[in-house]
Amino acid sequence: MLSDRAAPLLVLIASVAVVGGALLFQYVGGLAPCELCLAERWPWYLSIGFAFLAVTGNERAAIPGVMAVCGLLLLANTALAFYHVGVEFHWFAGPTACTGTDAAPDSLEAFRARLLGRQQVRCDEVQWALFGVSLAGWNMLASAAVAIFCGLKLKRAVREGIA
Repeated sequence: MLSDRAAPLLVLIASVAVVGGALLFQYVGGLAPCELCLAERWPWYLSIGFAFLAVTGNERAAIPGVMAVCGLLLLANTALAFYHVGVEFHWFAGPTACTGTDAAPDSLEAFRARLLGRQQVRCDEVQWALFGVSLAGWNMLASAAVAIFCGLKLKRAVREGIA
């Protein structure tokens, strides 16, 4: 049985671990993030903030609300990461600024505009994978796992009359 602050503490630890891993891959491993990778970090950043407030705050009644917010943030991130995985597998069209295109530019100005408008790293190319799962795939799995954890803790709080 987890104490009141243990659940948000676990969310905080998981969120810091995911963001820390992403930053290590970026700054130590040399893997520059694409546009979607950067967007996928925001729910984790927000979860860090909300979970930190729940762990350090004195309001026990706020913890279920924090778990609900973190769960929804990471559920949305699961969907965003799924979209990113789909872009990598070419199931979905990705953002035009960070995906490949087959059409050649018809002028030097069009070529220049394309180069200046394109991200350095493409969203539709996997830079690194473990067991055949890209970083976006691992993010999807981590987001789903923590979102489910938050949902289960919220359900328990409602059942016990805390929320």
